[in-house]
Amino acid sequence: MTPPIPSTDRILDAAKAALRTEIAGMEGLIPRLGEPFAQAARKMLTCTGKVVVTGMGKSGHVGAKIAATLASTGTPAFFMHPAEAIHGDLGMITRSDIILAISNSGNTEEVVRLLPPLRRMGVTLIAMTGNPASTLAKGAEIHLDASVAKEACPLGLAPTASTTAALALGDALAVALLDLRNFKEEDFALFHPGGSLGKQLVTTVGDLMDSGEKLPCVTQDALLTDIIPEILAKQYGMTAVQDAEGRLAGLVSLGDLTRMHLKDPSLAFLGQPVSQVMTRNPKTITPDALAARALNTMETLKIRALIVVDAQNRPVGIIGLYEVLRAIDY
Repeated sequence: MTPPIPSTDRILDAAKAALRTEIAGMEGLIPRLGEPFAQAARKMLTCTGKVVVTGMGKSGHVGAKIAATLASTGTPAFFMHPAEAIHGDLGMITRSDIILAISNSGNTEEVVRLLPPLRRMGVTLIAMTGNPASTLAKGAEIHLDASVAKEACPLGLAPTASTTAALALGDALAVALLDLRNFKEEDFALFHPGGSLGKQLVTTVGDLMDSGEKLPCVTQDALLTDIIPEILAKQYGMTAVQDAEGRLAGLVSLGDLTRMHLKDPSLAFLGQPVSQVMTRNPKTITPDALAARALNTMETLKIRALIVVDAQNRPVGIIGLYEVLRAIDY
């Protein structure tokens, strides 16, 4: 018998309830962050080997993602399946490694069976469980409490909120370690050379900027009436203003001219020198900065373009928002 087709409201109500439960589970992690989390981060930071993440079933899928995130953000890591580990893959582990074992119950048979050999090997074990009284939690040097009040599954059976909490806690570890290592965009780029992400991480402002005759630029003694052709011809909606030494003194945009026109419809303001109305100390960027950083700056400030300056603050180019978007497939 074909079940009745549910209404949109019923579908959305179920989805919203699931999301609220998962959000509550993640928020519940915050007050439980404490010294054990700090200890785990310090252990991973000073680890001379690799972080070996293990877990069974859904926890294994979460563990594989955590291992990938750690590896891509400067902490060498890989995932080891616990069932394969007890059949020979434990040979991949050295005494300098750290094990991060994930199990919501903390009593998953395949994971618990790893405890005796890991003890004999003298490997540091960090457990992430939803049960501090479990076998895995008690057998670990450090226990991270990833428990949740309830699963998003209405039957309370399918791992949902618990796996989301474990994933979030793993991400928190990776981000904390990224910060502690002072991991930069350039470091991240080394591990992500492919695809659109790779483009964002290796494409610099210098690769995309317009320079030379394409750079809108006037001297600060120019009159406003004289800069309009420069702004229109270069099609960036703005122009850089140079001082007598060739350094960036400011900028003027079409928006500035429009606002002045609204205040003075007679256009008498066009007889003023640029230096009297220009925006001084405008936001700039350097040619070696990543194009993704320029994009973030423009989106944050809600501006169309950025003047590119050299080490002496001389305008050497201009980079536009849409040009960056097209170039890096954002």
